Amino acid sequence: MDSLTQIVLGAAVGEVVLGRKVGNKAMLYGAIAGTIPDLDVFASYFTDTVSALEIHRGFTHSIVFSVLFAPIFGWLVTRYEKHKDIKDWSWLFFWAFVTHPILDAHTTWGTQLFWPLDLRLAFKNIFVIDPLYTLPFLVFLILAMRQKRTTKKRRFYNKMGLLVSSGYLLITFLLKWIAFNQFKSALENQNIDYLQLDTRPSALNTILWSANIETKNTYLLGNYSFFDSKPITFETYPKNHNLLENLIEDKSVQRMIAISEGLYTVTKKNKNLYFNDLRFGLLSLEPNSQSFVFAYKIDVDDHGKTQFTEVPKDQSNGKKLLGDLWARIKGN
Repeated sequence: MDSLTQIVLGAAVGEVVLGRKVGNKAMLYGAIAGTIPDLDVFASYFTDTVSALEIHRGFTHSIVFSVLFAPIFGWLVTRYEKHKDIKDWSWLFFWAFVTHPILDAHTTWGTQLFWPLDLRLAFKNIFVIDPLYTLPFLVFLILAMRQKRTTKKRRFYNKMGLLVSSGYLLITFLLKWIAFNQFKSALENQNIDYLQLDTRPSALNTILWSANIETKNTYLLGNYSFFDSKPITFETYPKNHNLLENLIEDKSVQRMIAISEGLYTVTKKNKNLYFNDLRFGLLSLEPNSQSFVFAYKIDVDDHGKTQFTEVPKDQSNGKKLLGDLWARIKGN
């Protein structure tokens, strides 16, 4: 999830663990702890694109990290805070650390909660930024923050924030199930044979859902809003995996295929090859758009090493997408 959401969650968890004893400092340290796992994004400055993608939401988003580093941060805080109980602070950091990847597991990217096991949890029931999850949670947190640390109102507001946000997460599983069945019915009605069906919410909401459908030689991409009145339609995108030719055996290419969970297409423009990760869809709702959220140019250097460079996103596409999304949410 986005940084603000993780700050709010970490602060609320910190309040549960240590709010009665240290007041708003529990929220402060919980908020800080809630952002620490995402420091793995700095790996992109020190390593290649493929390795950085593998590292993201890996070790720092695991139970192992939470167990190992919670006591270290807990000890550091006792060096200068009046409250000297290492166990209390360690417990705060542990829960703030571990709830971060648990929440991330609900997004499309997922997380390696059980690192070092090669298992990425990705329930794909909520977008990485969802105002309906974050804003009510934030309001309750602010209300709790304004109360004295020993009052029942403070605990009530904080508990309500956790209950409302968690309740919304549970509802998104139901919404995902409904959307999945709508896509499944549409495929059956159109007599489309497919290998797998993958669904996820579109940006900033859980009303409009997107689907990746794999067939033998193509991927079908489609959208469904709960306000739709017309049948679901699908756009076809050739896999073009054959364009990789001998590169298909390259280790870096194989790692990218694993990262994308095999959901990718290859395109060729001006003699350049591009690897398109389909898990996150398109930056446009226009028919036959080739503007993928995550696309990587493939280069082979003079030493035969394959390198991936992410294609920069056009901000104007993002602005247009928000307008198109709002229109599409209201139905087709």
